[in-house]
Amino acid sequence: MSWDQVWIDINIATMDPTSNTPYGAITQGAIAIQAGKIAWIGKQKDLPEFDHLATPVYRGKGGWITPGIIDAHTHLVFAGNRAQEFEQRLNGASYEEIALAGGGILSTVKACREASEAELFELGRQRLNTLAKEGVTTVEIKSGYGLDTETELKLLRVARDLGQYHHIDVKTTFLGAHAIPPEYKDKTDDYIELVINDMLPKIIENNLADAVDVFCEKIAFNLEQTEKVLLAAKKAGLDIKLHAEQLSNLGGSSMAAKHGALSVDHIEFIDEKSIEVLSQNGTCATLLPGAFYSLRETQLPPIQLLRKYNIPMVVASDYNPGSSPICSSTLMLNMSCILFKLTPEEALKGMTFNAAKALNMDSEIGSLEIGKKADFCLWDIDTPAQLAYTYGVNPCLQVVKAGQVILS
Repeated sequence: MSWDQVWIDINIATMDPTSNTPYGAITQGAIAIQAGKIAWIGKQKDLPEFDHLATPVYRGKGGWITPGIIDAHTHLVFAGNRAQEFEQRLNGASYEEIALAGGGILSTVKACREASEAELFELGRQRLNTLAKEGVTTVEIKSGYGLDTETELKLLRVARDLGQYHHIDVKTTFLGAHAIPPEYKDKTDDYIELVINDMLPKIIENNLADAVDVFCEKIAFNLEQTEKVLLAAKKAGLDIKLHAEQLSNLGGSSMAAKHGALSVDHIEFIDEKSIEVLSQNGTCATLLPGAFYSLRETQLPPIQLLRKYNIPMVVASDYNPGSSPICSSTLMLNMSCILFKLTPEEALKGMTFNAAKALNMDSEIGSLEIGKKADFCLWDIDTPAQLAYTYGVNPCLQVVKAGQVILS
């Protein structure tokens, strides 16, 4: 038997959805890697014979290996900060009030329009480095802080470049319909036409986006405007997803699901009828505890209903300068359990297999199975539940990307 490398003396949380054991656990396990993919996985005692002299052998010293962490919803490429608005919220102003007064997203838009690609790349690189130390191997990065064609293209180019030059894989999402730019105040329909007829064709021409997203909310875009963007994206062959039901219930989730959305994100105000539509269409529900925490929200997402209808629950950081300025994906494991009452297994599945599903990558990553990419992390923990149980001391010992140790 010839392999590129073998890992032994490990416990494995495979997160294999077909497994009947919690976490898809294999104790006293082993993994063999060939050409960047998992060639064999199972109990170490069942490991086939191989040439120990010709094959590098890594010993996990009894630690746990999980799939690489996937952060399926971030706004990671941005300039500036919104600490002033943080103070305003603590003094009683709501997120909606700040946005309507010209702050919020628009203040970040100004900073991004003024920043160079080199500046944005360096900021993004530093943030990816931070996530990588916590075991993150794949990230989704949205645009949406440009709100004009030139800057939206700039943000997506930077995100694509980060994916090319950083070991973390990057999926890019065009979120031009994130907010109404000042130059289109009271002309929202005209701005939607710009998004569809100018921004989207240029993004497609330059292959800058894997998916398209819209902020469907009363302070942003209504149901009709949102649907126009999503249908244009679908027609162009891009995946679709939606910021939905964060502040109110406009019905965006069910509309997007009917059109085949990969995920609907936030969804604190989603109702049972819409959740049933998610179930019928295989749409994921992305939970964003960082935004819930940072905005001091009180409306919890309906976790019990999501469980009732077997909706794949994704957990993501929503890292952004305004509503979730928290550059830590593993902290979301803890927050999703404490704030949303997910189980530790649900939380980890939300940042592995379900997160891969929300990025249309579950055939490649998200669980440790033969034929999938060898993206995984070695943790100094006694049980997978420890990843959600505590925070502050990073137990990540090694990160493996496509079979290569990239962090140790």
